Amino acid sequence: MRIMERTFREQLFFLVLCLSVLKGDSRYIENNEISKDELFSFLNSQLKREIPEELMYRRPLRCLDMVAVEGQFTFTAERPQLSCAAFFMAEPNEVITVDYDSVDIDCRGGDFITVFDGWVMKGEKFPSSQDHPLPPHERYVDYCDSGSVRRSVRSSQNVAMIFFRIHNAGSSFTLTLRKHIDPFPCNVISQSPEGSYTMVSPQQHRNCSFSIIYPVEIDISEFSLGHFNNFPKRSTPGCGESGDYVQLLGGNGIDTSKLLPITDLCISFIGPTHMKIGCDNTVVRMVSSGKFVSRVSFSYRLLDSQELQTIKLNNVEDFCFNN
Repeated sequence: MRIMERTFREQLFFLVLCLSVLKGDSRYIENNEISKDELFSFLNSQLKREIPEELMYRRPLRCLDMVAVEGQFTFTAERPQLSCAAFFMAEPNEVITVDYDSVDIDCRGGDFITVFDGWVMKGEKFPSSQDHPLPPHERYVDYCDSGSVRRSVRSSQNVAMIFFRIHNAGSSFTLTLRKHIDPFPCNVISQSPEGSYTMVSPQQHRNCSFSIIYPVEIDISEFSLGHFNNFPKRSTPGCGESGDYVQLLGGNGIDTSKLLPITDLCISFIGPTHMKIGCDNTVVRMVSSGKFVSRVSFSYRLLDSQELQTIKLNNVEDFCFNN
């Protein structure tokens, strides 16, 4: 199913809107009002077709941008740009490195470039602080504080972003975005509203989330826990005491710790579990104690408008529309 495409006029409107709300003096600009619809309007238009097969792709970086391809990107300020952000995205099984090629900004004058390990939208972080391997302050890498020492920053998942502020016209920076295969990806934002995925926890004590920023029908086809096998399928309101389980979460933000639990699974099974979730964000979250190898496989597809209306009228599942 194709994502509904916005017209150029609508994309331009959203760009102007985003630029108008990206305000504040915080170096990390966490309380922006960027929405996933505005971001993915960039992604859905041309970014996935930009890169040639064998050559390094190059283009200017915009003050508000989304990049889903490898390449070299240069930002040159034509006027003061005080609140800018660029969102980077790779495939689910990839992580991202951001390499500084050249930087000509005035750090002492208040300019900055900060790489964030994940995404920040409307004050919420993905991955959440509960699920990310680094403490919150280590997820920010400021060029002005560490540029001479750390010219390359690597993400922990398939998304990353930069905040930057430049006061003087003519100041610029160039960076290169590269993608690398991650054999055991953890914490993913899906590029597409449909697809399939298998999440594996290889005996590591960590929590991993697969985030689908669309209302979807999700089918969980297999769930395997190393310490429970050959038991009938069971879905329970809470499995926290088991230490190893899968949660299905829903809500309208990107921070999984603030989403509402829909169901928990803590018994292995093979066979489909179907569920339609009308939230802006549907998350499959695997909690692992590190003692066992856990695995969950699922597929998902975008809900059409009629299905969304039916869910909206259902008092049991309408919490997503009220958040």
